[in-house]
Amino acid sequence: YRSRREQEELYGSCLLSRGEAFTRQYVAAPGCSEHETGLALDLADGAADIDPVCPSFPDTGIFEDFRRHAAACGFIERYGRDKQALTGIAHEPWHFRYVGYPHALFMRENNLCLEEYLTLLRRYPHNGEHLYYRQTEIFFAGAEAALPGLLLPEGCVQLSGNNTDGFIITVWRQTV
Repeated sequence: YRSRREQEELYGSCLLSRGEAFTRQYVAAPGCSEHETGLALDLADGAADIDPVCPSFPDTGIFEDFRRHAAACGFIERYGRDKQALTGIAHEPWHFRYVGYPHALFMRENNLCLEEYLTLLRRYPHNGEHLYYRQTEIFFAGAEAALPGLLLPEGCVQLSGNNTDGFIITVWRQTV
């Protein structure tokens, strides 16, 4: 977790030391950082001097092991090399975000960034066809559908906000 004040300090420091163009690529404006939600983390190797904006997180050894297992634990590499046009952030191989299981696995298997995944889920509305994946049923409900009282299926259900205008509903099933 990074507080709003810490994000302001990081953003301001980066502006002064590296300039506006670099800062816009790698540091979210205060109030817009995933670190302020507590759902994101930056990982780094154990160097003596770790860059707080672009830490080293190699593609080998224990770092590679983490990447290989992250999705099974609900984490995605948030800003992929080929997704900058969609995320608005440069490739950050050290930045991971918790989106939960099975969502992280689905995103990795289909090479989707969070923006693409949220767009895809809109094709599976609460009152239409649902997405079935690994013994789960997943669908989207806009905030307007949830306000009067959205009827949820029976079973183990998780309701998660999508950070803008609705909810992702995940239902765990014995058989799908």
